[in-house]
Order: sequence, then structure tokens, then C-alpha cells
Amino acid sequence: MTSPAVGKSSEEVPANQSLPEMIVPAYQSTTLGELMPSIGAHLGVPGCTEDVFGLPHSTRYVVLLIDGLGWHLLRKAVLAAPFLGSLLGCAQPITSAVPSTTVTSLGSLGTGQPPGQHGLVGYTSRVPSTGEILNGLTWESDLVPTVYQSKQTFFERASAAGVAVTSVALARFEGTGLTEAALRGATFVPFSDESAEDLRIALIAAAALRSERTVVYAYERELDHYGHVHGCSSADWLQQLARIDAMCERLRDALPPQVTVIITGDHGMVDIPSEQRFVAEDDPALMAGVTALAGEARFRQLYVDQDSPRRVADRWRARLGELAWVRTRDEAIDEGWFAAIDDQLRERWGHVLVALRGDWAVMTSAFPREYTLIGMHGSLTPAEMLVPLLVA
Repeated sequence: MTSPAVGKSSEEVPANQSLPEMIVPAYQSTTLGELMPSIGAHLGVPGCTEDVFGLPHSTRYVVLLIDGLGWHLLRKAVLAAPFLGSLLGCAQPITSAVPSTTVTSLGSLGTGQPPGQHGLVGYTSRVPSTGEILNGLTWESDLVPTVYQSKQTFFERASAAGVAVTSVALARFEGTGLTEAALRGATFVPFSDESAEDLRIALIAAAALRSERTVVYAYERELDHYGHVHGCSSADWLQQLARIDAMCERLRDALPPQVTVIITGDHGMVDIPSEQRFVAEDDPALMAGVTALAGEARFRQLYVDQDSPRRVADRWRARLGELAWVRTRDEAIDEGWFAAIDDQLRERWGHVLVALRGDWAVMTSAFPREYTLIGMHGSLTPAEMLVPLLVA
């Protein structure tokens, strides 16, 4: 596949271009990782002692995670989403973990832990023991998910405490690596046709009422897909948001009032113009000393085996300037990007981390499919980090 043009250098960025500030998650306070433990505090799950969000007290909860539903995206599109928009008045933004991507966010949601503890460190990352680049979504690897992510999940703890925990999702997600790593412990209730929304709603409603204490996790993926393919500012994306909004309203109507419905997202998204994409392999200064690249275009993880990570970071800083936050792994850890690190997991992160600002990206020929994407995410900008916490 032919690479798009290399983006402009930092010196060529218009002086009046506004670049966003960094959002570092307030772990143990206002991130997606605190959602399930906050619910657990109402249900008597051991170890869940505090509801940091002040959720309504209930014995039955439905958590609907809409992949790609960013706080800023929803606020800009309230006309297409009147039901979700009606919940914004009492809503609060929370943050994803770092990086702002599905693998890491589901790891935090499912375990109730920050990435420094669950170790699902991004869309792609290097496995220290084998050197392979693991795709955390597809999990095309011999790695045993329950070993690679060995921390007990919230769903396991809740089930052991007598809470009826259910996951309602596409049949093909059952038993996958990410499901087993991040979300194990729930009874999996599958559906095979995403367009059969009435069936999905019925399955969620039945699961919510199957016991005196219940938690139902439901997953909607199409908004993220349309954002990647068409852009999150496209008419196609808005059409999907409108569809999902109507489904959410029907779900609320199908449930009795005593069931609390919580709607959230795993990350936001930004559209990346083709002329604002650096291609790492096209710039010898960027690739010097880099053994492997992973992560994704908005959050590159650089693995450095034969050079100094600090020297590599300095070269990337010189090339990208203010267009990216470039940190060595140790610097990022010290700044709190991942919360406290389990030392056994430290080597999963790249030695150098490159988080893009504005609407810029770093592409690599190692992942040619990324060249086809319009909407992207992974960095620490407000557009990517902030997600809504809506209570219906």
C-alpha cells in the first residue's frame, strides 16, 4: 500500500493553530476503572467500599458501553441524539485510561484497575517473553489470556459474592482473548445479528431481572467502526449515533424503573487529515535506534533495544516539536499516565511513548490497515480522553 504524504514538520505548523492540553487520568477517582467498583459498593461486592460517582442506589444495574462515544462528540451532536442529550444535564465527564483505546479501557472497566495493574497496555504492544506484537483486540496469539492478565476481574468478584453478572454481546466475542482477559466471570449471553435490536434489548432486560442483585454489561461497537471508516464528523457517524440513541431510549423503556441504566464510552475520537500523518519509516531520524513500533497512530509505543531511550525520545521531540507529547517510559510513569506499575508488567510498555496532539498521527508500514482510517484515538487530548457517564 502506498503511504500518504508525510505530514508537515513542526516548524511549518500555522502559528495560530491551537493545540490541546494533556489530560492525565485521576486514577481511583474519575476514570472508567472506578465504574464497576462504584456499582459494587451498592451490591455488597467485597473490596468495593466506595461509590466515587454518587450513582443512584439500586440492586440492579445495566452498563451499556458505546465504543467511541466521546464526551465532546456527544455534546456536539445532541440534535442527532435527543435521548442521550437529555441525560447530559446531570451527567459528568470521566476519563478513559492511557492510552485512550478499547483494549486498555475494557481492561480497566472489567478489572476495576488502572493499566499499570492490569497490563493491557494498548491496541498493539510487544510481549516481553516472546517479542511478538500482540493485537489485543484480535488476540491472534498462543498467549493464555487469563495468564497474561491474571488479576481477578470485577465480574469474578461480583459473581463469587452472589451477584448475577451477565455480558450481552456479539456471539463472536465469546471466549476471545480480550473477553477472557478483561471481562471473564460474567455469564455470556450472545446475539448473532446486531441489527436485531429488539432481541438485544430483550436479552438485556431478562438478564437485569434474573436475580435480586444483578449487573449487566452490554457492548455496542458500530459507532467506533463508522468513526474509523467515515470519520467522526461524517453524516454516516451521525446516522449511527441517532440509531444508537433510539435503541438506548427503547432499552430504558423496556426496563422497570428500579433498574439503573448507565451509559458510557471507552474513548473519544478525532479525524486525521491525510496531509497530517507522519510516516515513521520515511524519516531515518525517527527510526534510528527503534527496534519495533506498536500502539496506534495517535499513541505510538517505541521499543528500543540497542540505543538509549532518552536519545530516541530526544530525536522524536526534535522532529515532532509541539505536535506530540514524547516521553520515555519512566517519564510517563512518573507523570502518572498509567498509575502505579506492577513491576512484572513494566516491559510491556514501549521504552518511548509518542502521544499526538491536535489532528496529527504517526503512521507505520508495519500496520498498513491504519492508512485507511479517518477517525483515530489513543492520545491524551480531551477529545479522546473524556467520555460521558450518563444515568438513565
